Amino acid sequence: MNKAVLALILIVGAGAGAAGVLVATGQLQLPDFASGKGDMPQPPASASKPAAQTADDDAAYIAFDQGQYLTALSLAEGKAALGDPQAHTLVARIYEGGLGVGKDDITAARWYSRAAELGDVPAMLALGNMLAEGRGIGKDRTAAASLYEKAAATGDPLANYNLGLLFLKGDGKPENPYRAAKHIQFAAEKNIAQAQFDLAALYQKGVGVEANALEAAGWMSKAAKQGLVTAQYEYAVMLMRGFGLKEDESRAIPYLQTAAEKGIPGAQNRLAWIHQEGAGGVQKNPAEAAKWRFIAKAGGITDEKLDLLIDALAESEKKTAQKAAQDWRDKQLTLR
Repeated sequence: MNKAVLALILIVGAGAGAAGVLVATGQLQLPDFASGKGDMPQPPASASKPAAQTADDDAAYIAFDQGQYLTALSLAEGKAALGDPQAHTLVARIYEGGLGVGKDDITAARWYSRAAELGDVPAMLALGNMLAEGRGIGKDRTAAASLYEKAAATGDPLANYNLGLLFLKGDGKPENPYRAAKHIQFAAEKNIAQAQFDLAALYQKGVGVEANALEAAGWMSKAAKQGLVTAQYEYAVMLMRGFGLKEDESRAIPYLQTAAEKGIPGAQNRLAWIHQEGAGGVQKNPAEAAKWRFIAKAGGITDEKLDLLIDALAESEKKTAQKAAQDWRDKQLTLR
């Protein structure tokens, strides 16, 4: 399969998201999760107890949610000794996160493994992620796929999503874009934003599904409305270019603004052009255009035409824009 179909989306920049990587090709791509940097979609970070548990079983989960991690660990270990699968998973999460104890992926993997053997679905997903990434345990995509498949069979959306990625790449599972699309669509329908984003990419490229610009736009819109920044940028591009939608710059600009504020260089450069030209109902503002151009340029975006327009500004205007750009960057550092 063409590698251009297998990593993430957009025109320029560096993105975020469960498996997100922005590229400079202008083509839709799907995530490459082989980096081993924690980019496999993870189970929820909270430790909410299963609904079937009794009040007496709540104590470890309550302690965890209150930040009393050592108490939670002690209580969970006690329950685990009695064969409770969810208690094993809670112990694993404490060690994986280094919560009140030293971070220990090896110990976490051991506890997840026992929980998975006992049938706990979140443990299957978590252990599958560790196997896929080679974190705390030997890297084994085939074993990861087996765990995802077991969890997916219970209807777990993240397990379906991860399994879909393995089928898409032919890594741990035979390459099968049709099965990949089915699993990714299942997760998208369960409101997993990254799956919605990737399903939009599949529809736009016609991978595992019939190419359909309207479907692509619809799924991208869902991911964007959930706040996935890469989707917000791509949906803005769709609106501006009329990909599967009626061209509508005014609707695109709020998404573009949000993506720019969240650090997407391509969105920043497009926003600079919006202010430079006064498009989409935005008042023309060369100083604001220059600010966003300086920010985008620092992010690695090349745009000689816009640079010439910025260079034509008075020195005082350029210095003001440079200061505004630096102030924006400084603010981002304080928010991290």
